[in-house]
Amino acid sequence: MKSHSSGRNSQRSRGGSRRRGEGRSRRQSAAGKAPATKSFWQRIAALFKNGEHPSKTTTASRNGSQQPRPARKPESIEVTTPRLYVGNLSFDATESDLFELFNGVGHVQNAEVVSYRHNQRSKGFAFVQMQTIEEAKRAVEELHDKEFLGRKLVVSGAKSSEHQFRN
Repeated sequence: MKSHSSGRNSQRSRGGSRRRGEGRSRRQSAAGKAPATKSFWQRIAALFKNGEHPSKTTTASRNGSQQPRPARKPESIEVTTPRLYVGNLSFDATESDLFELFNGVGHVQNAEVVSYRHNQRSKGFAFVQMQTIEEAKRAVEELHDKEFLGRKLVVSGAKSSEHQFRN
């Protein structure tokens, strides 16, 4: 009689006993059908088949609902100080470019392009300080939605420091 404990010819593996049929994938149901879950690569391929680039999917579509996020309009701030916010600014715009642009409307005290500290690249917005509030209001009327260096500017009153601490 053969002993089942001798090495290679044994039916038992080192990991313990296995009955016939237990080697099947855990994903397979008792009926033997595989579930409808897709592999990682199948999901990636499906993204491209739909004509949608993965980086352009909205948060809503990733979560299952198909409602796109509404476009966010820049907040219009009333001009109460001579300080103006200039948004949607070209990354190539310099402070001297802004100084010249706003000098056509009124006297500019200061123009500051906001940039990253570590690489000095523009963040795409700036602040311009005009001489008077009336000049600032005129600058908003004349320069808001004006094309400058290939982009339509967003010009509005800058939020004061009290607005920043409320949010």
